[in-house]
Amino acid sequence: MNPQMMSELSDKRIAVLLSGGVDSSVVVYELTRQGLHPDCFYIKIGPEEEEEWDCSSEEDLEMATAVARKYGCRLDVVDCHKEYWSQVTRYTMEKVKAGLTPNPDVMCNQLIKFGAFNEKAGRDYDLIATGHYAQTEWDAGRKWLTTSPDPVKDQTDFLAQIHDWQLRKALFPIGHYMKEEVRAIAQQEHLVNARRKDSQGICFLGKIHYNDYIRRYLGENPGDVLEWETGKRIGAHKGLWFHTIGQRHGLGFGGGPWFVVRKDVEKNILYVSKGYDPRQAYKEEFPVRDFHFLTEPFPEEFRCTFKIRHTPEFHPAVIRKTGDGHWQVVSAEPIHGVAPGQFCVIYDEAHHRCYGSGEITV
Repeated sequence: MNPQMMSELSDKRIAVLLSGGVDSSVVVYELTRQGLHPDCFYIKIGPEEEEEWDCSSEEDLEMATAVARKYGCRLDVVDCHKEYWSQVTRYTMEKVKAGLTPNPDVMCNQLIKFGAFNEKAGRDYDLIATGHYAQTEWDAGRKWLTTSPDPVKDQTDFLAQIHDWQLRKALFPIGHYMKEEVRAIAQQEHLVNARRKDSQGICFLGKIHYNDYIRRYLGENPGDVLEWETGKRIGAHKGLWFHTIGQRHGLGFGGGPWFVVRKDVEKNILYVSKGYDPRQAYKEEFPVRDFHFLTEPFPEEFRCTFKIRHTPEFHPAVIRKTGDGHWQVVSAEPIHGVAPGQFCVIYDEAHHRCYGSGEITV
C-alpha cells in the first residue's frame, strides 16, 4: 500500500465491501496488515423476484465470512435488494426498451456500492474500500480517480459516474497491483477463494443469461431484419433489446458474417451489414450528452483519450463542447460498435486521470 494512501487512513472509520471474491478479500488483508481494523459488509442485491432470481449465493457469503473471520473483522449483511431493483434494474430495463445499450455495473457503483450502502450501513464511515482495480491521487486539495497499472483489469470506466463526495470516500487498496500479484497474495495467505474464478457479466444476474432476464421483464417483440445497404429482408428478430450495435455473434442468419449496425426503435427494424469488417460498423465522431465530471471539468476543447467499453485500449481523440451538457467526440481512429446508451469515459492524454463520462446519443 502506497505511503499516500496510508496517510489517508490514519484515524479513519473504514468499511470494506466484501463480495466473497479474491479481490475484495485481498483488500481486507492489505488493510489489516497495516494494523487497521475495518468493518466488512456483504451487500445483498438482486432484481424484483428475490426468491427466484436473487444472485446472492450462499457460497459468496460463506467465503466472505471466512475471510472476515481470518482477519478478525466484523461482517454484516446489508440488504440493498429493493434499492437495486428500484434504481439499477429499472434503469437497465428502461434503457434497453428504448433501444439503448446501458451499463448496469456503472450505475451499481454510483447508486448502490457508494450510494444505498452508505445510507444503510448503520454507521457513517469515512472511507469505503472496494476491490476495484483503480487508484486515486490528491492534487491541490482535490481527489482524482486514476487508472490501475493493469490495463486489462483497470475498472475506472465502471467508476466514472460516481459523485464527487463518493470519490472522496472511495478507497482502492489493491489498485496499484497487477491481477497476478493479487492472486499471489491470496495464495500466500491461503485465502479460501485464492483460486476462485473472477465473476463474469452483470453482477445481479449470477448464472442467469442476460437475454433470458430481459425476456422475463420485456417479453418479445418480433420485427424485420434488413440489410443496411440494400434494404433486403434477411430474417426476423425477437426484439431489438436482444441485440447491440456492433454485435457479430449469435445472429443466426445464413450467408454472413453479419454485424448489427443500427436499430430503428420506432419501426422495430434491426439493420445488419455483411462482411468481416464492414465500414458501417465504425464511427469517427459521435455526440455525448449529460457529461458527469468527477473532480473538475476539462476545457471546451480538450485533447484526451477515451473508452466506450471495458477493454484495455484507450483511444486518442478531441472532445468539443457543442451546447449545454452536449459534447462531440472526434476520434483519431475509427471506433467499432459505437452505440447509443453506452458511456464514453474521458481520460487525459496519458490515460492516467479519469475526468468522468457521458452517454453516447448516436
